[in-house]
Order: sequence, then C-alpha cells, then structure tokens
Amino acid sequence: MTDHRKFRASDQDRDKVAEILRVAAGEGRISLEELTGRIDRAYAARTLGELDEIVSDLPGYGAPYPAAAPSPTSAGPPSRAPTEGDVLRLHTGSGRIVQAGRWTVPRHMSAEAGRWGRVRIDFTLADCPHREVLLDVEITSWFGDIVVVVPRGWWVHDEEVVRRRMGAVHNRPPVPLAPDGVSVRLTGHVQTGDVWVRYRRTTA
Repeated sequence: MTDHRKFRASDQDRDKVAEILRVAAGEGRISLEELTGRIDRAYAARTLGELDEIVSDLPGYGAPYPAAAPSPTSAGPPSRAPTEGDVLRLHTGSGRIVQAGRWTVPRHMSAEAGRWGRVRIDFTLADCPHREVLLDVEITSWFGDIVVVVPRGWWVHDEEVVRRRMGAVHNRPPVPLAPDGVSVRLTGHVQTGDVWVRYRRTTA
C-alpha cells in the first residue's frame, strides 16, 4: 500500500496547482489576496499532499481521496489489466501503470488515470498487426497523466478527445505518417489532467 500524498512534488505539479488557482480567482472563487498566498504555498510545497490541501476546497478538486492505494507496477512489464475481448484496459485510480517492452498491440485499448493516477503506454518495441489502433483515454484528476510513446512515422490523432476544464493533449507529430506507420486514434475525455504524446526514433 502506498500513500501518494507523501510523494515529493515536481515543478510540473506545482505549476498545475498555480494554474488551477488562477482559474479559480478568475471565476471569483478566491480573492486576489488568497491567490497570492496560495500560489506562494504551492511553490513552497514539498509533497503532493501539501499541494492537495491548497485546492481541496475548490469544486472539482476536493474529492475525497483514499489514504492509501496499491501501486499497480513499478518498473518493467506490468501486471496486465483485465482484458475484455480484444480490449486492453489500463486503468488506475491511484498509482502507476506501465505498458512497455515487447507486447502485442490489440485493436482497441482503454487508459484511465484517476486521482494521482499515471499511465504510460510505450509502442516503440511492440508488435502491432493493425494499421489503426483506437485508444480511449479518460483523466478525471488534476494530477492524472497519460503518456503515449510511439515510433516516428506513426501518427496520433487527438481531434476526438473532449477537453474540459483544464484538460490538455500535447501532441506534435514531427513527420507525416510513414507508408508502414500505424495511426493511433485517441477518443475520450480529459477533464483536468494531461495526455502527453511522444514520438521516438527507433533503431534497427
């Protein structure tokens, strides 16, 4: 069992909280004086739990959080999430799932990151028998992240992802789709977290 509130916060985590506070001030939920004080606390915070307390009274960010939750994987091949038919489900409410290394890509996948949840899907060494893969994503927490790593020459389409509140998809394909490349079609909802798409060179 792992209490993720004790984990050390990163600069990216602090920046996320600061942006949440600026939005709250713009909506009139907190005063400018509160904004300044809370941002100072955010950039001085050392742990994720300290950051959580700063926004715990804001709608959408103060949902109850279980004190402890299991971490599905650490490093190396994960213990696979349950599959239903040809769907690979990589879901975590709290903790980290890593799907990487040598694996066979199904036609349909689902990735979900809840509060503190992080999912990483690395296709660079995978065997993909399909020309198009559907990846449904859902992030419901401002600390949630989904990272998708594909070989250069693949193409990730994110037009069907619904962004809400402060959700974002970071995707800049460096080259067009290669003749033997695979299209990954993203669908789903991103409320307050981030989907990061990375294009990596592969070696023969």
